[in-house]
Amino acid sequence: MAGHSKWANIQHRKGRQDAVRAKLFSKLSKEITVAAKMGDPDPEKNPRLRLVVKQAKSQSMPNDNIDRAIKKAIGGEGEDYEEVRYEGYGPNGVAVIVEAMTDNRNRTASNVRSTFTKNGGNLGETGSVGFMFERKGEVVYPADVGDADTVMMAAIEAGAEDVESSEDGHTIWCADTDLNDVSNALEAELGESESTKLVWKPTTTTEMDFEGMEKLMKLIDALEDDDDVQRVTTNFEASDEVMAQLAAE
Repeated sequence: MAGHSKWANIQHRKGRQDAVRAKLFSKLSKEITVAAKMGDPDPEKNPRLRLVVKQAKSQSMPNDNIDRAIKKAIGGEGEDYEEVRYEGYGPNGVAVIVEAMTDNRNRTASNVRSTFTKNGGNLGETGSVGFMFERKGEVVYPADVGDADTVMMAAIEAGAEDVESSEDGHTIWCADTDLNDVSNALEAELGESESTKLVWKPTTTTEMDFEGMEKLMKLIDALEDDDDVQRVTTNFEASDEVMAQLAAE
């Protein structure tokens, strides 16, 4: 997943942040509405909703937006949305998982398929690349929350599986079903996280060169621009040199 934090930095440097943030808020609102519709509209009684609200707050989404999204669910909106997952291959055979929330499966499938085709990829069957990923809980803290040992001890106490610490921060991994409990225990020990979410963690990666990464960036951007697409995950690995070249463009 290191590639994805580097990827976010490039998007930031390229000045796409405002557009990305507006779209992110809209996608999080949809997710909050659906989570509130599926369970209790009180985040304290609905772990899935609590995690999405936590993620929204970590992205500085205003409380008014969060409350509005929950009220939509109480008012009966969000009934038509269903979650769908698409799997395929991008440039250089990199694996791509696309998670979407849609009220029209045909429209979304058609858009996703055409985006893959136009950007040098191929949409595959469900399961065609999923075996290269594991469903995991991911909790991210900034580097200044503590040194690697402090965070490791807190993670062990919380029931996490693994910790990756670097100068960019600490990423704590846990079983997908344990995310709510682990994130609560970490919050009590380390404070509010930067990000708490369920992710697809690659078990194998595909090394990308500069040209391949340029093509992959176009594919990811095009997929993320689709209003139905919630998130895109790939198993790319790229050297610091390649990422620096992309950032400098």
